[in-house]
This record gives sequence, structure tokens and C-alpha cells, in this order.
Amino acid sequence: MWYIMVLGIKIVISGEAKMKENDLRLSELLLLKDIAEMLNQGIHLPLILQGALNQLLKVLCLESGWIFLLNEQKELQLAVSVNLPPGLQNEEFKPMCGQECYCIERFQDGRLKKAVNVLECKRLQDAFSNNYGDTRGLIHHASVALRSGSEFVGILNVALSSKELFKKEELALLESVALQLGSTIKRIKLTEENRQIAVTEERNRLAQDLHDSVKQLLFSMNLLAKTGASKSQEEQAKQLFTDIASIAQTAQSEMKALIWQLKPQELRKGLLSAIKDYAEMLGMEVEADIKAEMTFPSEIEGEIWRIAQEAINNCKKHSGSSIIQLICWKSEERWILKIKDYGNGFYFNPDAELPSLGLQNMMNRGKKFNGTVSIDSAIGKGTSVTVSFPI
Repeated sequence: MWYIMVLGIKIVISGEAKMKENDLRLSELLLLKDIAEMLNQGIHLPLILQGALNQLLKVLCLESGWIFLLNEQKELQLAVSVNLPPGLQNEEFKPMCGQECYCIERFQDGRLKKAVNVLECKRLQDAFSNNYGDTRGLIHHASVALRSGSEFVGILNVALSSKELFKKEELALLESVALQLGSTIKRIKLTEENRQIAVTEERNRLAQDLHDSVKQLLFSMNLLAKTGASKSQEEQAKQLFTDIASIAQTAQSEMKALIWQLKPQELRKGLLSAIKDYAEMLGMEVEADIKAEMTFPSEIEGEIWRIAQEAINNCKKHSGSSIIQLICWKSEERWILKIKDYGNGFYFNPDAELPSLGLQNMMNRGKKFNGTVSIDSAIGKGTSVTVSFPI
């Protein structure tokens, strides 16, 4: 009887272990299903990466996670993170920036093909030894490359302060999630590229339509008005035709600038060259002092381009000066562009509401991609617009 009971107990224990194993397997399958649904529905990359990372940490009972993604310069940058220790969030020393760490080095030389245990994390060690802040006892983490087919796009990292090694089953699950993430990242990037192409094509079409129709009509109106002014005998009628010709000519210039903005062919020669050419197209004399020419991703370059256009347009319309300064340099971490005139200027209070929609748009564009726009102006002392973006 005792033997049977012991055997019975063994059978019960074995059954419970099997049930736990099945429950764990079910949780993993549900995780992969939930993440797949989230990734298939989402189009905003940071948001869906954040959601997937949260789900992964919850199912694996982990504490922290972070994802590095390749930018257009093929450098890995921190894209999203969940519950990083304060020591890794230090804004002064920025331990999550830079390319010197075990997982990134293995990624760059092609060795990070499978999920691995990182036993000596340089970021964690530096944060602890240099007193960047509390690291919550994190010593080790697991890393796995994110890829789509044969193309590698980033790194997924997860950690738990009390966990030294991840089991083979956990690493295998990380690899499955990483494959899903990698494919989704590629899909969203391709979608965004196609969207940008569509926007560019639509801008080009609109610019061509404006050039072929409205601009030609304005040219004809200007020509007819000048003819009417030359043939009119009455002074009042002559003045009226002259005014119409002047308005038509101004509209032609505005239309030319609008077409140029919609289809900036010169942007292909470089951002600063395009800004200079645009100012000269408006009849401005440009004094250029270029100490740093930078190449940015197309979306950031587009924002800088629009900010510069607005600044130059304001100078043309309001400054009363035909000369602007275009100054560009870089610090250790930022690229800075200043557009300055010595015209009329205006009273500007940085703490008050911005006086025009154009200035508001400049500020809003500057906030994207961690950029800034500052305005300095005073009556009779001109205006300067300073644009700054991280390198």
C-alpha cells in the first residue's frame, strides 16, 4: 500500500510537472500570437516595438528590456526601452549611446546570429564603476539580433537583476520574437519609403501643374496689363493697368517660390546649397560661413529645409534687408545652422505666444527628431533663427 501510494504520489507529481510545462508552452505560443497580431496591425514603429517589448518581459517575468536599431548612417541607436535602471538613463553620460559594448561589437562583425547570454555588459559595468546611478543589481542580460531574411536591422536585449543565465528554451523564444520584430521593422520601413515616394511624386505633379497653368496665366496677365498701360490715354486707366501688372509680377514671384518649395531640384546638390540657392532665387544676397556640411536622414533634412525656407521667406517679406547670413557649424553632439539678417527686427518674447503661424510651424518642426529652433530679434536690430539637430 505504501509503495502504491508513493508510486501514486510520483505519478501525481509527474503529472503536475507536465501540466506546468504545457502551461509554459501555451504561454509562449500565446505570446507569439499576441505579438504577431500587434505587429501586423501597427504602423508606428516605436509604439509597436514598445508594446511587443512589454509583452515579452511580462510573459518571461523579466524586468528590463531595450532595443537598438540601425539608422541611415548604419549606426545602432537606442530606439525603445522598458524599465531601464537609473544608471543606464543618466542624461549627462548617456551610457546607452555609443558603439562600444559586447552585443554591438558582435552584431557589427556578424557574430550575433543567435540569442546569447552576455555575461560582461560594458554598459552595466561602466554605469556601476563610474557611479552613473543605481543599476538595480543588473549584471547580465541576453541579446539577439533583429533581422529580416539576411538583413540585420537591430538588437533586442532583455534582463532581470536576479537572473544570471537564460535557458536554451528562453533564448529560443527570444529568437522567435526577434524574427517577428525584424520582419515588421523591415515592412514598416518599406511602407514609409513608399509613402515618401508617393508624397514626392504628388508634389512634383502639383508643381508641374502650377507651372503649366497658373504661372503661365500670371505671365499673360502681366504682359496684357503692361500693354494696356502703354496704350492707355487716360492717366487713371494707365495707373490701373500698372497696378495690375505689379500685382501679377508679385504673384509670379510668389508662384515661382511655391513651385521651388514643392519641387526643390537643388536639394539633390545638398541641403546648404539648396538653402543658399533658394535665398538667391528670391533676390537675397547671401553671406555664407559654412564650417560643417552634414548629411542627415531624408526626413530630418526635409524638416531643416522647411524651417530654413520659412526663415528666408520672413526675411524677404518683413526685414527690409536684402542681405542674409547663412552660418553653419557643429559642436561635439549637435549640428547648428543660423540664418540672420540685419533688417527691421521685431519685438520677440520667448515666453509669450508666438505671433504667427509660420513661427509656430518652425518651432513644431524643430521639436521633431530632438531638434530645436530658437529665435532672437529686436526692433531695429534684425532677426536670427538658429536651428539645431543632434549629430
